Amino acid sequence: MDSGETDDSVDPKASAWGKFVSKADKFINSGGLEGKVQDMREIAYKFAAAREAVLCSPDDWADSLKRALNAQWPKGFHFIRENFDQWYRENPDDARKALRMIWTDRSLSDTERISAFSEHLPQKAVYGKRSRRTRTTVIAVLLMGLDVEKYPPLMIRRFEYVYKRTGYPQPKTKNDEAVLYEHALGFLDQFIEEARARGVHLRHRLDAQLVVWHFLNDDDLLKLDPRPPAKTLKALAEELLLSSEFLEEIRTLLYDKRQIIFQGPPGTGKTYVAQALANYLAAAEDRVTLVQFHPSYAYEDFARGFRPTITESGQAGFELQDGPLLRAAQEARKEPDAKHFLLIDEINRGNLAKVFGELYFLLEYRDKTIRMQYQQEGEDDFALPKNLYIIGTMNTADRSIALVDLALRRRFYFIEFHPVNDPVKNVLRKWLKKKNLDDLEGVADVVDKANDLLKDDRHAAIGPSYFMKEGLDKRMVERIWKHSVLPYVEERLFGDENRINRFNLRTLSQNIPNPISWNKDEEQKEDEMDDNAGGVKDEAN
Repeated sequence: MDSGETDDSVDPKASAWGKFVSKADKFINSGGLEGKVQDMREIAYKFAAAREAVLCSPDDWADSLKRALNAQWPKGFHFIRENFDQWYRENPDDARKALRMIWTDRSLSDTERISAFSEHLPQKAVYGKRSRRTRTTVIAVLLMGLDVEKYPPLMIRRFEYVYKRTGYPQPKTKNDEAVLYEHALGFLDQFIEEARARGVHLRHRLDAQLVVWHFLNDDDLLKLDPRPPAKTLKALAEELLLSSEFLEEIRTLLYDKRQIIFQGPPGTGKTYVAQALANYLAAAEDRVTLVQFHPSYAYEDFARGFRPTITESGQAGFELQDGPLLRAAQEARKEPDAKHFLLIDEINRGNLAKVFGELYFLLEYRDKTIRMQYQQEGEDDFALPKNLYIIGTMNTADRSIALVDLALRRRFYFIEFHPVNDPVKNVLRKWLKKKNLDDLEGVADVVDKANDLLKDDRHAAIGPSYFMKEGLDKRMVERIWKHSVLPYVEERLFGDENRINRFNLRTLSQNIPNPISWNKDEEQKEDEMDDNAGGVKDEAN
Protein backbone atom coordinates (compact mmCIF):
# COMPACT_ATOMS: atom_id res chain seq x y z
CA MET A 1 0.00 0.00 0.00
CA ASP A 2 1.33 3.44 -0.94
CA SER A 3 2.06 5.84 1.89
CA GLY A 4 -0.72 8.16 0.68
CA GLU A 5 -3.42 5.47 0.90
CA THR A 6 -5.50 4.50 3.89
CA ASP A 7 -6.67 1.08 5.05
CA ASP A 8 -9.90 1.71 6.91
CA SER A 9 -10.41 -1.99 7.63
CA VAL A 10 -7.52 -2.09 10.12
CA ASP A 11 -8.20 0.82 12.47
CA PRO A 12 -11.72 1.50 13.83
CA LYS A 13 -10.91 5.22 13.95
CA ALA A 14 -9.84 5.12 10.33
CA SER A 15 -13.08 3.35 9.45
CA ALA A 16 -15.07 6.07 11.20
CA TRP A 17 -13.17 8.73 9.28
CA GLY A 18 -13.73 6.79 6.06
CA LYS A 19 -17.49 6.84 6.56
CA PHE A 20 -17.38 10.51 7.49
CA VAL A 21 -15.38 11.43 4.40
CA SER A 22 -17.58 9.29 2.15
CA LYS A 23 -20.61 11.24 3.32
CA ALA A 24 -18.72 14.48 2.77
CA ASP A 25 -17.88 13.51 -0.80
CA LYS A 26 -21.52 12.78 -1.54
CA PHE A 27 -22.61 16.13 -0.13
CA ILE A 28 -19.93 18.06 -2.05
CA ASN A 29 -20.92 16.37 -5.31
CA SER A 30 -24.57 17.21 -4.67
CA GLY A 31 -23.73 20.88 -5.25
CA GLY A 32 -25.10 21.93 -1.86
CA LEU A 33 -21.79 23.10 -0.43
CA GLU A 34 -21.00 26.02 -2.70
CA GLY A 35 -24.27 27.83 -2.03
CA LYS A 36 -23.69 27.57 1.72
CA VAL A 37 -20.14 28.90 1.31
CA GLN A 38 -21.43 31.95 -0.53
CA ASP A 39 -24.09 32.57 2.13
CA MET A 40 -21.45 32.45 4.86
CA ARG A 41 -19.14 34.79 2.98
CA GLU A 42 -21.95 37.34 2.75
CA ILE A 43 -22.30 37.26 6.53
CA ALA A 44 -18.53 37.45 6.96
CA TYR A 45 -18.44 40.64 4.86
CA LYS A 46 -20.74 42.26 7.44
CA PHE A 47 -18.43 41.28 10.29
CA ALA A 48 -15.44 42.56 8.35
CA ALA A 49 -17.26 45.88 7.97
CA ALA A 50 -18.01 45.87 11.70
CA ARG A 51 -14.34 45.21 12.42
CA GLU A 52 -13.29 48.13 10.22
CA ALA A 53 -15.76 50.37 12.04
CA VAL A 54 -14.53 49.29 15.48
CA LEU A 55 -10.91 49.94 14.55
CA CYS A 56 -11.42 53.15 12.59
CA SER A 57 -14.88 54.68 13.23
CA PRO A 58 -15.54 55.21 16.95
CA ASP A 59 -18.92 56.85 16.32
CA ASP A 60 -20.94 54.35 14.26
CA TRP A 61 -19.36 50.97 14.99
CA ALA A 62 -22.32 49.74 17.10
CA ASP A 63 -24.76 49.98 14.19
CA SER A 64 -22.34 48.11 11.97
CA LEU A 65 -21.96 45.35 14.56
CA LYS A 66 -25.74 45.12 14.96
CA ARG A 67 -26.17 44.58 11.20
CA ALA A 68 -23.64 41.75 11.32
CA LEU A 69 -25.15 40.03 14.35
CA ASN A 70 -28.65 40.30 12.87
CA ALA A 71 -27.64 38.67 9.59
CA GLN A 72 -29.86 35.91 8.22
CA TRP A 73 -27.96 32.86 9.49
CA PRO A 74 -28.35 29.54 7.66
CA LYS A 75 -30.59 26.83 9.03
CA GLY A 76 -29.34 25.20 12.20
CA PHE A 77 -26.95 27.89 13.44
CA HIS A 78 -28.00 29.51 16.68
CA PHE A 79 -26.25 31.46 19.38
CA ILE A 80 -27.62 33.46 22.30
CA ARG A 81 -26.84 37.13 21.75
CA GLU A 82 -29.46 39.27 23.51
CA ASN A 83 -27.26 39.82 26.59
CA PHE A 84 -24.31 40.54 24.31
CA ASP A 85 -26.41 43.09 22.37
CA GLN A 86 -27.43 44.80 25.58
CA TRP A 87 -23.85 44.85 26.90
CA TYR A 88 -22.19 46.55 23.93
CA ARG A 89 -25.01 49.11 23.63
CA GLU A 90 -24.96 50.02 27.32
CA ASN A 91 -21.16 49.85 27.70
CA PRO A 92 -19.82 51.13 24.37
CA ASP A 93 -16.35 52.09 25.61
CA ASP A 94 -15.72 48.76 27.34
CA ALA A 95 -17.21 46.82 24.43
CA ARG A 96 -15.13 48.62 21.82
CA LYS A 97 -12.01 47.98 23.87
CA ALA A 98 -12.80 44.26 24.04
CA LEU A 99 -13.60 44.07 20.31
CA ARG A 100 -10.35 45.82 19.44
CA MET A 101 -8.56 43.03 21.32
CA ILE A 102 -9.99 40.30 19.13
CA TRP A 103 -9.97 42.32 15.90
CA THR A 104 -6.60 44.05 16.31
CA ASP A 105 -4.28 44.48 13.34
CA ARG A 106 -1.37 43.32 15.48
CA SER A 107 0.15 39.93 14.77
CA LEU A 108 -1.25 37.85 17.62
CA SER A 109 -1.79 34.14 18.00
CA ASP A 110 -5.36 32.84 18.21
CA THR A 111 -4.85 32.12 21.91
CA GLU A 112 -3.68 35.67 22.58
CA ARG A 113 -6.61 37.21 20.73
CA ILE A 114 -9.21 35.05 22.46
CA SER A 115 -7.67 35.39 25.91
CA ALA A 116 -7.40 39.18 25.63
CA PHE A 117 -11.01 39.46 24.47
CA SER A 118 -12.29 37.05 27.16
CA GLU A 119 -10.63 39.08 29.90
CA HIS A 120 -12.65 42.13 28.83
CA LEU A 121 -15.93 40.23 28.28
CA PRO A 122 -17.96 40.22 31.52
CA GLN A 123 -20.05 37.22 32.49
CA LYS A 124 -23.27 39.19 32.09
CA ALA A 125 -22.50 39.80 28.38
CA VAL A 126 -23.22 36.19 27.45
CA TYR A 127 -26.29 34.17 28.38
CA GLY A 128 -25.33 31.70 31.13
CA LYS A 129 -22.93 32.77 33.88
CA ARG A 130 -20.41 29.98 33.44
CA SER A 131 -21.12 28.82 29.93
CA ARG A 132 -17.75 28.67 28.19
CA ARG A 133 -19.27 26.95 25.18
CA THR A 134 -21.63 29.82 24.47
CA ARG A 135 -18.88 32.41 25.02
CA THR A 136 -16.66 30.47 22.62
CA THR A 137 -19.39 30.40 19.97
CA VAL A 138 -19.72 34.20 20.21
CA ILE A 139 -15.93 34.50 19.85
CA ALA A 140 -15.99 32.26 16.76
CA VAL A 141 -18.70 34.42 15.18
CA LEU A 142 -16.67 37.60 15.75
CA LEU A 143 -13.49 36.05 14.33
CA MET A 144 -15.27 35.66 11.00
CA GLY A 145 -14.46 39.33 10.54
CA LEU A 146 -10.77 38.47 10.10
CA ASP A 147 -10.97 35.64 7.56
CA VAL A 148 -14.00 33.34 7.37
CA GLU A 149 -12.07 30.63 5.51
CA LYS A 150 -9.57 30.46 8.34
CA TYR A 151 -12.00 31.27 11.16
CA PRO A 152 -15.42 29.77 10.34
CA PRO A 153 -18.31 30.13 12.81
CA LEU A 154 -18.50 27.19 15.22
CA MET A 155 -21.13 25.79 17.55
CA ILE A 156 -18.80 24.30 20.14
CA ARG A 157 -21.26 22.10 21.99
CA ARG A 158 -22.35 20.37 18.82
CA PHE A 159 -18.76 19.62 17.83
CA GLU A 160 -18.66 17.15 20.71
CA TYR A 161 -20.91 14.85 18.67
CA VAL A 162 -18.49 14.70 15.73
CA TYR A 163 -15.58 14.12 18.09
CA LYS A 164 -17.37 11.00 19.35
CA ARG A 165 -18.32 9.71 15.92
CA THR A 166 -14.84 10.04 14.43
CA GLY A 167 -12.80 9.07 17.49
CA TYR A 168 -11.29 12.55 17.72
CA PRO A 169 -10.27 13.28 21.35
CA GLN A 170 -12.36 15.60 23.49
CA PRO A 171 -10.67 18.84 24.65
CA LYS A 172 -8.67 18.48 27.84
CA THR A 173 -10.57 21.31 29.52
CA LYS A 174 -13.99 22.83 28.97
CA ASN A 175 -13.28 25.93 31.02
CA ASP A 176 -11.11 27.88 28.61
CA GLU A 177 -12.49 29.53 25.47
CA ALA A 178 -9.16 29.44 23.60
CA VAL A 179 -8.77 25.70 24.27
CA LEU A 180 -12.29 24.90 23.08
CA TYR A 181 -11.94 27.03 19.95
CA GLU A 182 -8.50 25.82 18.90
CA HIS A 183 -9.51 22.21 19.56
CA ALA A 184 -12.43 22.60 17.12
CA LEU A 185 -10.13 24.15 14.51
CA GLY A 186 -7.77 21.20 15.02
CA PHE A 187 -10.62 18.84 14.24
CA LEU A 188 -11.38 20.71 11.00
CA ASP A 189 -7.69 20.53 10.00
CA GLN A 190 -7.70 16.78 10.71
CA PHE A 191 -10.89 16.41 8.66
CA ILE A 192 -9.23 18.16 5.70
CA GLU A 193 -6.23 15.81 5.93
CA GLU A 194 -8.38 12.68 6.25
CA ALA A 195 -10.44 13.78 3.25
CA ARG A 196 -7.34 14.51 1.16
CA ALA A 197 -5.93 11.06 1.96
CA ARG A 198 -9.13 9.58 0.50
CA GLY A 199 -9.20 11.74 -2.64
CA VAL A 200 -11.75 14.29 -1.42
CA HIS A 201 -10.77 17.96 -1.67
CA LEU A 202 -11.83 20.43 1.01
CA ARG A 203 -10.39 23.83 0.18
CA HIS A 204 -10.31 25.34 3.64
CA ARG A 205 -11.76 25.18 7.14
CA LEU A 206 -14.99 26.85 6.02
CA ASP A 207 -15.65 23.98 3.58
CA ALA A 208 -14.92 21.45 6.33
CA GLN A 209 -17.10 23.23 8.89
CA LEU A 210 -20.08 23.54 6.53
CA VAL A 211 -19.90 19.83 5.74
CA VAL A 212 -19.96 19.10 9.48
CA TRP A 213 -22.82 21.56 9.85
CA HIS A 214 -24.77 19.74 7.13
CA PHE A 215 -24.34 16.42 8.92
CA LEU A 216 -25.49 17.85 12.24
CA ASN A 217 -28.68 19.27 10.72
CA ASP A 218 -29.74 16.97 7.91
CA ASP A 219 -27.90 13.68 8.05
CA ASP A 220 -28.34 10.41 9.94
CA LEU A 221 -24.57 9.90 10.22
CA LEU A 222 -24.24 11.56 13.60
CA LYS A 223 -27.35 10.26 15.33
CA LEU A 224 -26.11 8.40 18.39
CA ASP A 225 -29.04 5.96 18.43
CA PRO A 226 -30.29 5.57 14.86
CA ARG A 227 -33.57 3.71 14.58
CA PRO A 228 -33.91 0.75 12.20
CA PRO A 229 -35.61 1.62 8.91
CA ALA A 230 -39.36 1.13 8.70
CA LYS A 231 -40.37 -2.22 7.19
CA THR A 232 -43.84 -1.22 6.00
CA LEU A 233 -45.43 1.94 4.67
CA LYS A 234 -47.75 1.96 7.68
CA ALA A 235 -44.76 1.80 10.05
CA LEU A 236 -43.12 4.65 8.16
CA ALA A 237 -46.30 6.70 8.44
CA GLU A 238 -46.35 6.15 12.20
CA GLU A 239 -42.70 7.19 12.43
CA LEU A 240 -43.36 10.37 10.43
CA LEU A 241 -46.63 11.07 12.31
CA LEU A 242 -48.49 11.16 9.00
CA SER A 243 -51.38 9.08 7.72
CA SER A 244 -50.61 5.93 5.76
CA GLU A 245 -53.22 7.05 3.20
CA PHE A 246 -51.20 10.21 2.55
CA LEU A 247 -47.98 8.26 1.94
CA GLU A 248 -49.86 5.75 -0.21
CA GLU A 249 -51.15 8.59 -2.37
CA ILE A 250 -47.62 9.99 -2.73
CA ARG A 251 -46.32 6.57 -3.74
CA THR A 252 -49.09 6.17 -6.34
CA LEU A 253 -48.38 9.57 -7.87
CA LEU A 254 -44.63 8.93 -7.86
CA TYR A 255 -44.94 5.60 -9.64
CA ASP A 256 -47.32 7.11 -12.19
CA LYS A 257 -45.27 10.10 -13.36
CA ARG A 258 -41.89 9.30 -11.72
CA GLN A 259 -41.52 12.97 -10.71
CA ILE A 260 -43.21 14.73 -7.81
CA ILE A 261 -42.66 17.94 -5.87
CA PHE A 262 -43.50 18.57 -2.22
CA GLN A 263 -44.54 22.22 -1.88
CA GLY A 264 -45.41 24.33 1.14
CA PRO A 265 -44.18 26.87 3.69
CA PRO A 266 -40.90 26.28 5.55
CA GLY A 267 -40.86 23.97 8.55
CA THR A 268 -43.45 21.53 7.24
CA GLY A 269 -41.11 18.54 6.93
CA LYS A 270 -40.92 18.38 3.13
CA THR A 271 -37.24 17.44 2.92
CA TYR A 272 -37.40 15.11 5.92
CA VAL A 273 -40.35 13.17 4.50
CA ALA A 274 -38.76 13.08 1.04
CA GLN A 275 -35.58 11.49 2.43
CA ALA A 276 -37.44 9.03 4.66
CA LEU A 277 -39.80 7.94 1.88
CA ALA A 278 -37.02 7.61 -0.69
CA ASN A 279 -34.90 5.51 1.68
CA TYR A 280 -37.89 3.27 2.35
CA LEU A 281 -38.87 2.79 -1.30
CA ALA A 282 -35.27 2.33 -2.45
CA ALA A 283 -34.57 -0.16 0.35
CA ALA A 284 -30.97 1.12 0.49
CA GLU A 285 -29.52 4.50 1.38
CA ASP A 286 -26.90 4.33 -1.38
CA ARG A 287 -29.68 4.33 -3.98
CA VAL A 288 -30.71 7.84 -2.94
CA THR A 289 -28.87 10.94 -4.23
CA LEU A 290 -29.52 14.34 -2.65
CA VAL A 291 -28.82 17.63 -4.41
CA GLN A 292 -29.77 21.17 -3.43
CA PHE A 293 -30.42 23.89 -6.00
CA HIS A 294 -29.37 27.51 -5.46
CA PRO A 295 -29.20 30.63 -7.68
CA SER A 296 -25.68 29.94 -8.95
CA TYR A 297 -26.37 26.24 -9.68
CA ALA A 298 -26.08 25.47 -13.39
CA TYR A 299 -26.48 22.70 -15.95
CA GLU A 300 -22.75 22.03 -15.70
CA ASP A 301 -23.17 21.32 -11.97
CA PHE A 302 -26.31 19.20 -12.32
CA ALA A 303 -25.81 17.21 -15.53
CA ARG A 304 -22.31 17.46 -16.99
CA GLY A 305 -19.69 20.12 -17.49
CA PHE A 306 -16.05 21.09 -17.24
CA ARG A 307 -14.89 21.32 -13.64
CA PRO A 308 -11.59 22.57 -12.14
CA THR A 309 -9.12 19.80 -11.41
CA ILE A 310 -5.44 19.08 -10.88
CA THR A 311 -3.83 17.41 -13.89
CA GLU A 312 -1.31 14.57 -13.75
CA SER A 313 1.46 17.16 -14.11
CA GLY A 314 0.23 18.90 -10.97
CA GLN A 315 -1.10 21.91 -12.85
CA ALA A 316 -4.59 23.38 -12.58
CA GLY A 317 -6.88 22.47 -15.45
CA PHE A 318 -10.40 21.44 -16.38
CA GLU A 319 -11.99 18.04 -16.77
CA LEU A 320 -15.37 16.96 -18.14
CA GLN A 321 -17.27 15.51 -15.18
CA ASP A 322 -20.74 14.08 -14.68
CA GLY A 323 -23.04 15.82 -12.21
CA PRO A 324 -25.42 14.17 -9.72
CA LEU A 325 -28.13 13.56 -12.34
CA LEU A 326 -25.91 11.54 -14.67
CA ARG A 327 -24.26 9.70 -11.77
CA ALA A 328 -27.65 8.76 -10.35
CA ALA A 329 -28.78 7.61 -13.80
CA GLN A 330 -25.65 5.49 -14.17
CA GLU A 331 -26.24 3.82 -10.80
CA ALA A 332 -29.89 3.17 -11.72
CA ARG A 333 -28.87 1.42 -14.96
CA LYS A 334 -26.64 -0.95 -12.98
CA GLU A 335 -29.69 -2.20 -11.06
CA PRO A 336 -32.65 -2.13 -13.48
CA ASP A 337 -34.87 -4.05 -11.04
CA ALA A 338 -34.22 -1.65 -8.13
CA LYS A 339 -35.65 1.80 -7.53
CA HIS A 340 -33.23 4.73 -7.39
CA PHE A 341 -34.10 8.25 -6.27
CA LEU A 342 -32.81 11.74 -6.97
CA LEU A 343 -33.92 14.25 -4.32
CA ILE A 344 -33.77 17.91 -5.35
CA ASP A 345 -34.07 20.15 -2.31
CA GLU A 346 -35.21 23.76 -2.88
CA ILE A 347 -35.85 22.95 -6.54
CA ASN A 348 -37.29 26.39 -7.29
CA ARG A 349 -34.20 28.25 -6.02
CA GLY A 350 -32.38 27.39 -9.23
CA ASN A 351 -32.95 28.72 -12.74
CA LEU A 352 -34.76 25.56 -13.82
CA ALA A 353 -34.61 26.13 -17.56
CA LYS A 354 -30.86 26.72 -17.23
CA VAL A 355 -30.22 23.79 -14.88
CA PHE A 356 -32.22 21.16 -16.79
CA GLY A 357 -31.49 22.37 -20.31
CA GLU A 358 -32.45 19.80 -22.92
CA LEU A 359 -33.19 17.29 -20.14
CA TYR A 360 -36.59 18.92 -19.65
CA PHE A 361 -37.66 16.83 -22.65
CA LEU A 362 -36.67 13.58 -20.96
CA LEU A 363 -38.73 14.30 -17.85
CA GLU A 364 -41.83 13.87 -19.99
CA TYR A 365 -40.55 11.22 -22.41
CA ARG A 366 -38.69 8.54 -20.46
CA ASP A 367 -38.69 6.21 -23.48
CA LYS A 368 -36.83 8.72 -25.68
CA THR A 369 -33.17 9.70 -25.99
CA ILE A 370 -31.58 13.09 -26.59
CA ARG A 371 -28.16 14.38 -27.54
CA MET A 372 -26.58 16.15 -24.60
CA GLN A 373 -24.86 19.52 -24.61
CA TYR A 374 -21.53 17.98 -23.52
CA GLN A 375 -21.81 14.64 -25.29
CA GLN A 376 -18.50 12.92 -25.91
CA GLU A 377 -17.35 11.47 -29.23
CA GLY A 378 -18.87 8.04 -29.81
CA GLU A 379 -21.15 8.27 -26.78
CA ASP A 380 -24.78 7.18 -27.14
CA ASP A 381 -27.56 9.69 -26.73
CA PHE A 382 -28.80 10.02 -23.18
CA ALA A 383 -32.04 8.69 -21.69
CA LEU A 384 -33.42 8.85 -18.16
CA PRO A 385 -33.78 5.33 -16.74
CA LYS A 386 -37.36 4.37 -15.90
CA ASN A 387 -36.25 3.22 -12.45
CA LEU A 388 -34.89 6.65 -11.50
CA TYR A 389 -37.49 8.63 -9.58
CA ILE A 390 -37.23 12.34 -8.79
CA ILE A 391 -38.61 14.04 -5.66
CA GLY A 392 -38.28 17.80 -5.40
CA THR A 393 -39.09 20.13 -2.51
CA MET A 394 -40.28 23.69 -2.98
CA ASN A 395 -40.61 26.48 -0.43
CA THR A 396 -43.67 28.54 -1.36
CA ALA A 397 -43.00 31.24 1.26
CA ASP A 398 -40.16 32.86 -0.69
CA ARG A 399 -41.92 35.40 -2.90
CA SER A 400 -38.92 35.70 -5.22
CA ILE A 401 -38.95 32.02 -6.20
CA ALA A 402 -42.47 30.79 -5.46
CA LEU A 403 -43.52 30.58 -9.10
CA VAL A 404 -42.32 27.91 -11.49
CA ASP A 405 -42.98 27.72 -15.20
CA LEU A 406 -45.79 25.68 -16.73
CA ALA A 407 -43.34 23.34 -18.42
CA LEU A 408 -42.17 22.13 -15.02
CA ARG A 409 -45.68 21.89 -13.62
CA ARG A 410 -46.72 19.67 -16.52
CA ARG A 411 -43.90 17.24 -15.79
CA PHE A 412 -44.38 16.89 -12.02
CA TYR A 413 -47.20 16.05 -9.67
CA PHE A 414 -47.38 18.59 -6.85
CA ILE A 415 -48.20 17.55 -3.28
CA GLU A 416 -49.00 20.17 -0.67
CA PHE A 417 -47.51 20.24 2.84
CA HIS A 418 -49.40 22.94 4.72
CA PRO A 419 -49.55 23.49 8.50
CA VAL A 420 -53.29 24.27 8.57
CA ASN A 421 -54.34 21.26 6.49
CA ASP A 422 -54.20 17.53 7.14
CA PRO A 423 -52.01 15.59 7.48
CA VAL A 424 -49.43 18.22 8.56
CA LYS A 425 -51.95 20.08 10.72
CA ASN A 426 -51.69 17.80 13.75
CA VAL A 427 -48.07 16.67 13.43
CA LEU A 428 -46.73 18.94 16.19
CA ARG A 429 -49.50 17.94 18.60
CA LYS A 430 -48.81 14.25 17.91
CA TRP A 431 -45.07 14.76 18.37
CA LEU A 432 -45.51 16.53 21.71
CA LYS A 433 -47.74 13.70 22.90
CA LYS A 434 -45.29 11.07 21.68
CA LYS A 435 -42.47 12.79 23.60
CA ASN A 436 -44.65 13.02 26.74
CA LEU A 437 -44.41 16.81 26.70
CA ASP A 438 -47.88 17.39 28.11
CA ASP A 439 -46.83 20.70 29.69
CA LEU A 440 -45.91 21.99 26.23
CA GLU A 441 -49.07 20.94 24.40
CA GLY A 442 -50.00 24.60 24.37
CA VAL A 443 -47.16 25.23 21.89
CA ALA A 444 -49.33 23.59 19.23
CA ASP A 445 -52.21 25.89 20.26
CA VAL A 446 -49.90 28.93 19.96
CA VAL A 447 -48.79 27.89 16.48
CA ASP A 448 -52.41 27.36 15.40
CA LYS A 449 -53.32 30.79 16.77
CA ALA A 450 -50.39 32.44 14.96
CA ASN A 451 -51.32 30.72 11.70
CA ASP A 452 -54.87 32.00 12.06
CA LEU A 453 -53.41 35.53 12.22
CA LEU A 454 -51.52 34.76 8.99
CA LYS A 455 -54.48 33.25 7.14
CA ASP A 456 -54.59 36.06 4.57
CA ASP A 457 -51.16 34.87 3.36
CA ARG A 458 -51.39 31.08 3.42
CA HIS A 459 -47.78 30.63 2.27
CA ALA A 460 -46.59 32.46 5.39
CA ALA A 461 -47.87 29.77 7.77
CA ILE A 462 -45.55 28.50 10.53
CA GLY A 463 -44.62 24.83 10.21
CA PRO A 464 -44.29 22.31 13.06
CA SER A 465 -40.64 21.44 12.41
CA TYR A 466 -39.42 24.58 14.17
CA PHE A 467 -40.28 22.96 17.50
CA MET A 468 -39.72 19.25 16.83
CA LYS A 469 -36.33 19.15 18.51
CA GLU A 470 -34.85 16.82 21.09
CA GLY A 471 -34.66 18.35 24.55
CA LEU A 472 -37.49 20.78 23.89
CA ASP A 473 -38.46 22.76 26.99
CA LYS A 474 -40.03 26.14 27.72
CA ARG A 475 -36.72 27.95 27.47
CA MET A 476 -35.99 26.42 24.09
CA VAL A 477 -39.50 27.28 22.85
CA GLU A 478 -38.86 30.93 23.73
CA ARG A 479 -35.50 30.87 21.94
CA ILE A 480 -36.99 29.33 18.81
CA TRP A 481 -39.85 31.81 18.79
CA LYS A 482 -37.58 34.81 19.27
CA HIS A 483 -34.75 33.83 16.91
CA SER A 484 -36.54 31.79 14.21
CA VAL A 485 -40.29 32.40 14.14
CA LEU A 486 -40.44 36.13 14.90
CA PRO A 487 -37.76 37.16 12.35
CA TYR A 488 -39.68 35.13 9.74
CA VAL A 489 -42.99 36.82 10.67
CA GLU A 490 -41.37 40.26 10.70
CA GLU A 491 -40.09 39.70 7.18
CA ARG A 492 -43.52 38.61 5.93
CA LEU A 493 -45.25 41.57 7.62
CA PHE A 494 -42.49 44.10 7.06
CA GLY A 495 -43.61 47.62 7.98
CA ASP A 496 -46.85 46.55 9.70
CA GLU A 497 -45.80 46.98 13.34
CA ASN A 498 -49.34 46.65 14.70
CA ARG A 499 -49.73 43.16 13.23
CA ILE A 500 -46.20 42.13 14.17
CA ASN A 501 -46.85 43.03 17.82
CA ARG A 502 -49.71 40.51 17.90
CA PHE A 503 -47.16 37.69 17.54
CA ASN A 504 -45.64 38.14 20.98
CA LEU A 505 -45.29 34.61 22.42
CA ARG A 506 -46.80 35.40 25.80
CA THR A 507 -49.68 37.29 24.22
CA LEU A 508 -50.48 34.35 21.96
CA SER A 509 -50.28 32.02 24.97
CA GLN A 510 -53.31 33.67 26.54
CA ASN A 511 -56.76 32.09 26.20
CA ILE A 512 -55.60 28.86 24.58
CA PRO A 513 -56.98 25.36 25.36
CA ASN A 514 -53.72 24.22 26.98
CA PRO A 515 -52.21 27.21 28.87
CA ILE A 516 -48.44 27.44 29.27
CA SER A 517 -47.00 28.81 32.50
CA TRP A 518 -44.02 31.01 31.65
CA ASN A 519 -42.17 31.34 34.97
CA LYS A 520 -39.14 33.60 34.64
CA ASP A 521 -37.70 32.67 38.05
CA GLU A 522 -37.77 28.98 37.17
CA GLU A 523 -36.05 29.68 33.87
CA GLN A 524 -33.23 31.51 35.63
CA LYS A 525 -32.77 28.57 38.00
CA GLU A 526 -32.65 26.22 35.01
CA ASP A 527 -29.99 28.41 33.38
CA GLU A 528 -27.78 28.16 36.45
CA MET A 529 -28.31 24.39 36.66
CA ASP A 530 -27.34 24.05 32.99
CA ASP A 531 -24.24 26.16 33.55
CA ASN A 532 -23.18 24.04 36.53
CA ALA A 533 -23.67 20.93 34.39
CA GLY A 534 -21.29 22.20 31.72
CA GLY A 535 -23.67 24.28 29.59
CA VAL A 536 -25.08 21.31 27.71
CA LYS A 537 -28.24 23.17 26.69
CA ASP A 538 -26.74 26.57 25.95
CA GLU A 539 -26.88 26.13 22.19
CA ALA A 540 -29.66 23.58 21.93
CA ASN A 541 -31.26 24.33 18.62
